[in-house]
Amino acid sequence: MKQKVTLCLTKDGTFTLTADRNINDLNPKELLLCSAAECAGLTLYGILQKEHIRPLKLEITVAGELNTDTVMGRSVFTSFHVGYNVECRAISEQAKIGRAINLATEKYCGLIQMLRQIAPLSHEVSIMSVETVEA
Repeated sequence: MKQKVTLCLTKDGTFTLTADRNINDLNPKELLLCSAAECAGLTLYGILQKEHIRPLKLEITVAGELNTDTVMGRSVFTSFHVGYNVECRAISEQAKIGRAINLATEKYCGLIQMLRQIAPLSHEVSIMSVETVEA
């Protein structure tokens, strides 16, 4: 069974759950995923601030596959997947954002590193620029 949590960056630099979800609605397994998404987001956001990049949109989804068909106390995660969806102003920011995501995912986010100790972890990145290129 797949569990999934998505967080979005707000204008004030914090992260909030998407899809009309509330933190009180999450089960303990989803809370773990939510914590990992927030940790990855805050880590990434900190790196981007040092690069003077403020993304227009930053969405992080952390999903985990459980070894049972329903969530129960004995359910354990068998894999994790982190998805980054970023919208930036300029095409020139895309490479810096990609490097920042790799640093956050591979090196600096402690919760992502912890999830790697539990089960295999993969990630995917989508970076889109709103800048138009004239021919």
